[in-house]
Amino acid sequence: MYRTHTCGELRKEHIGREVTLAGWVQTIRKFGSITFVDLRDRYGLTQLLFGEELNKELGMDPLGREFVLQVKGIVSERSNKNPAMSTGDIELKVLTFSILNRSATPPFTIQDDTDGGDDLRMKFRYLDLRRQPVKKNLELRYAVGRAARNYLHGQGFMDLETPFLIKSTPEGARDFVVPSRMNEGQFYALPQSPQTFKQLLMVSGYDRYYQIVKCFRDEDLRADRQPEFTQIDCEMSFVEQEDILAMFEGMIRNIFMEVKGIDYTEKIERMSWEEAMWVYGNDKPDTRYGMKIANLKFPQHSFPGKRIQSDLIGGAGFNVFDNAETVLAMAVPGCSEYTRKQTDELTEWVKRPQIGMQGIVTIRYNMDGSLKSSVDKFYGEEKLKAIALATGASPGDLILILAGREERTRKAMSELRLELGKRLGMRKESEFKLLWVLDFPLFEYDEEGNRWVARHHPFTSPKPSDIGVMIGNEPKITNAEKYLEHPYARIKANAYDMVLNGNEIGGGSIRIYQRELQEKMFAALGMSPEEAQHKFGFLLGAFEYGAPPHGGIAFGFDRLCAILGGSESIRDFIAFPKNNSGRDTMLDAPGTIDEQQLQELGIRLAPATKQA
Repeated sequence: MYRTHTCGELRKEHIGREVTLAGWVQTIRKFGSITFVDLRDRYGLTQLLFGEELNKELGMDPLGREFVLQVKGIVSERSNKNPAMSTGDIELKVLTFSILNRSATPPFTIQDDTDGGDDLRMKFRYLDLRRQPVKKNLELRYAVGRAARNYLHGQGFMDLETPFLIKSTPEGARDFVVPSRMNEGQFYALPQSPQTFKQLLMVSGYDRYYQIVKCFRDEDLRADRQPEFTQIDCEMSFVEQEDILAMFEGMIRNIFMEVKGIDYTEKIERMSWEEAMWVYGNDKPDTRYGMKIANLKFPQHSFPGKRIQSDLIGGAGFNVFDNAETVLAMAVPGCSEYTRKQTDELTEWVKRPQIGMQGIVTIRYNMDGSLKSSVDKFYGEEKLKAIALATGASPGDLILILAGREERTRKAMSELRLELGKRLGMRKESEFKLLWVLDFPLFEYDEEGNRWVARHHPFTSPKPSDIGVMIGNEPKITNAEKYLEHPYARIKANAYDMVLNGNEIGGGSIRIYQRELQEKMFAALGMSPEEAQHKFGFLLGAFEYGAPPHGGIAFGFDRLCAILGGSESIRDFIAFPKNNSGRDTMLDAPGTIDEQQLQELGIRLAPATKQA
């Protein structure tokens, strides 16, 4: 046999035993007539001691980094123990060794702190995967998947596979398409999610389904996106929203315990979509810290139930505020002593194209209780105190104010809050805070097309109290300027998102399960009956054969792993990820195909895309 033990297995109780190990040479250290080698495998490191006789042999045929080695020897107690290693109390005195395979010099050092850049490591990903930090990330990924599977199995869910070659359907992002050789001129699409299949499984009576499944979306990439990603995809029959929330709170609590050893007993807060936007500026707020938004001015139609506070800033002749659609303020704790250089840097930060603001108004709430602002010319002490009170500021805080168009200003303040939370150490990787966001609008308004689009997806049911509104009204918008007065603008979705530390980790809804309501939804989205039948006739037909009430949720598996692992990028938790251009630099994919394959598929490339 190649080995009797792994490189992470030997302990003091093995001292005196003869064992065989096999693995990769990580480091070589020569000390006169002896040589120490760290031998590595998936399970850990073991220090090898080559004595004087074997050292001579090594001198004639030296070992190199990443050589594959088999050694036999006696387990001995180390004189200089290493508490940082699980095998740090012992070493192996080598009796015989065999080089199983030699290695070229690696393009980067395969250690925790490597000298390889991101592009180089992705090109040689099979070497990068040998490094301990990457291995720990993939071990965490496996642990999350195992914990989810065990929990769902215990709750009566069945793991059922769904196809990867499907029909292209509109779900919000571009499809990846696959040409069919046997059906020339026709194409499959790779699924953006198994949405319609899991609904059909509910129609088929399988009651509780799950799958840890690959999904595909042809969209622009960033740190938390890949063209192929993984979901924990789930569906249940005969459930209401409360059943879903309870079931998957249980799953996440179980994952926390199994993977992180955290007993998350804290009640998971619930917040409406409107409240999240009002208080935090986005629908996936990081609630680990405060710094809530004070809405000094806003379009009444955006938040019809909220109190107007524009008297705090109006009538002062300050055109920036007077002409703005929205004015938002935020108190940053303990930052009243920021220097001019620091506030100027924040101003430049919000002026970046990604944020798009014109500047920041600042109010310093000094420790002696006095207030000093960048707009003292327009606002006296009394007005500044009123603004400070509205933000909940205390002496020692710095108040930041942004003004502009509603959507851009609210998004900018949200981004500024997150940035300052990070700079001030409020977004701790070791602290976890879960949140449910509920009561989303069912529709969003598409200004260009003067029509409704689904905020979630076209299979999401309205809240039970709004079904009559949807059935009883026509979706057409006759006056674009007054679209917010249309009955459909007030319809709430029976949908829910789970948020962890400011990241949406799961989202789902109670589904439509009656044909009439589903046809009404398709019509609201601008589909003709013929188009709806062409694209979704299979689902509409299924609803005529006793479809049960059902709902579900899908968790972003890669993103959940990244958050639990303390990373901002899901790429760190995928064995073979794509880069920011959607390329696999190790495989050099995507790539061209030869002319014969193109002919077999009945595809002719346009001149601009001709293969070299």
